[in-house]
Amino acid sequence: MGISQSMSRAGTPYDNAPMERYYNTLKAEEVYQHRYDTIEELDQAINDFAYVWYNQIRPHSYNNHLIPLEKRLK
Repeated sequence: MGISQSMSRAGTPYDNAPMERYYNTLKAEEVYQHRYDTIEELDQAINDFAYVWYNQIRPHSYNNHLIPLEKRLK
């Protein structure tokens, strides 16, 4: 299938920091702010967050508070 498991190396707690930050933001800004009646609604909300809001609209502090497209065009 071309999938390999990724594990942090011993003594390197920062390996997973970007994903931990992403999931923290997902939960705080989307999941905990809304009520979902079905799994399909939750799935759609997570997809919209990931592919529309987080990557296209939301400013990122590591980009000097620019959206990813603005940073790319600079």
